[in-house]
Formats: sequence, structure tokens, C-alpha cells
Amino acid sequence: MSGTWGIFTAFWRRWRPAPNPRAEAGAAGEHAAEAHLKAAGLRVLARNWRNPADAREELDLVCEEPAGRGDPAPVLVFVEVKARAAGARVGGYQAVDRRKKAVLLRACTAYLKSLRPPARHYRFDIVEVAHGADPAGEVAFHAQRLDPRLASIRMGRRVWHYRNVPLFPARSAHSHG
Repeated sequence: MSGTWGIFTAFWRRWRPAPNPRAEAGAAGEHAAEAHLKAAGLRVLARNWRNPADAREELDLVCEEPAGRGDPAPVLVFVEVKARAAGARVGGYQAVDRRKKAVLLRACTAYLKSLRPPARHYRFDIVEVAHGADPAGEVAFHAQRLDPRLASIRMGRRVWHYRNVPLFPARSAHSHG
């Protein structure tokens, strides 16, 4: 058995897929976003949830914000994470265009339909993560004294949290601000 295992591991080391820097940056961005959201008091319910009816529809993070500010029920938060290089021409927020929002809306709707009991309140957030920020810029970023729930530096990456981004139809009585 060990001989077979040794052959397999040698084969795997030689022929395993090369690391994908873009996928690695995306995974690191999701980890930084998750740390930011947890620090802001949200609880992560699901990571990389895929719609069973269409696996191309994915939700990066599904979180729950505890009840508060007069709300008796927690808020279900769908989060799209966009990782970008610092100084990228198109920011993560702007990268969530109309077409991407249509896909996300279908995924959110499928997730909501799967819940028993249904969620009373829900919203859509975008978390943008910038990789490779310069140290001088990070010092200036801290000096701005931004609300830590909305912006932070996590794991050496700048993180911006855009809350309650328009995604759901305006007639929806379940959205929460």
C-alpha cells in the first residue's frame, strides 16, 4: 500500500495543476472579507453557496446580522466579495454590474426559497478587498478614522463594506436598511 501511495504522491507533485494567482487572490480576499464581517458582528452561515438548480449561480458569503436597532428579527445578508489589486481601474463595487446583479438576484431568490421558516429581513452587501496596498497609503487610510464596520485593513488588505446595495425589487417588503 505504501508503494502505491508513494507513486501517487510523486505523480501528484509532478502533475498537479499550477497555482492560479487569481484564484488564490480571490480566496484571500474572501478570507479578509469574512474576518471584517465577523469583526462587525455578523455570523457567517454559508460560504460559496451554489444554487442547486444552476451551479453557475454562486453566493460568496451568506451572513446573519443579529437583531438590533429596534428590529426584533435578525437580518440575512447576502455578500458579494470582489478582490482587486490596489489601484485597479475598476473597483470591486463598480464591477458588480447589471448582468452580475441579475445572476446574484437569481441565486439570492433560490436561497430564500430554500429557507424554512422564511427570512423576514434581508439585504445585499458588497465587500471590496484591495491587495497590494502601499504602506504609506495604509497609514493615511488609518488616519482617516473611518467607521470600522465600513472600512478596515484585514490581513494586509484594505476592505470596504458597502451595505444595503440595491439588488432586490423596490416592492420587496423584506429588504432592510
